[in-house]
Amino acid sequence: SRWYSGAGIYRNVRLVKTAPVRVAHWGTYITTPVVTDQIGEVNIKTETEIRRLEQTVVTAIINAQPDVVIMDINMPGMSGIDCIRKIKDDCAHTQFMIFTIYENDEKIFDALAAGASGYMLKKTPPAKMIEAIKELHNGGSPMSNMVARKVISHFKENKKTGLETLTGKENEILILLSKGFLYKEIAVKLSITVGTVTQHIHNIYEKLHVSSKTEAINKMHH
Repeated sequence: SRWYSGAGIYRNVRLVKTAPVRVAHWGTYITTPVVTDQIGEVNIKTETEIRRLEQTVVTAIINAQPDVVIMDINMPGMSGIDCIRKIKDDCAHTQFMIFTIYENDEKIFDALAAGASGYMLKKTPPAKMIEAIKELHNGGSPMSNMVARKVISHFKENKKTGLETLTGKENEILILLSKGFLYKEIAVKLSITVGTVTQHIHNIYEKLHVSSKTEAINKMHH
């Protein structure tokens, strides 16, 4: 990681940026953080080398503990979203921003759920990106206009589904159900009884006007 203070742009912000590096074998791109003293030159030809580089990237970011990480999404092997999910708990004070060409709902909400606090599209002008980095570092959640509109639309739609009526505990249980947890596993994870889990799920079904786990999960994702 480096300290950027030129022209006051990134003053006092420790920044790691993912930069595209050509992958020889696949003719595509993999992103690596600008921590050149830890990663150095890369010449990726095999999947084993990709896995090794992935671990180097993860270790480098965790060791650097930067204030801001600007992360691309589309990479061979581990995606940028998976990378955020993997290192988020080890970088408690780091803010993650997605910087990508993707503006579809699935990528946006997967990234936010993984721990990203910002989501900017690559067509964003440089001046706006600088402001977005500053905003992120100051506790904000910068998003490109189109992305912000999709997020707002998502919550408007959710309001019609009954999801906004769920309690915090009911939301937790619904998320765990969507991940494939059994009633007993949910009970252990949340330190409650199986009977309490069953009652919460009954309440979830009533509030969402559904009669099965599949229907409840579908409402959550749409």
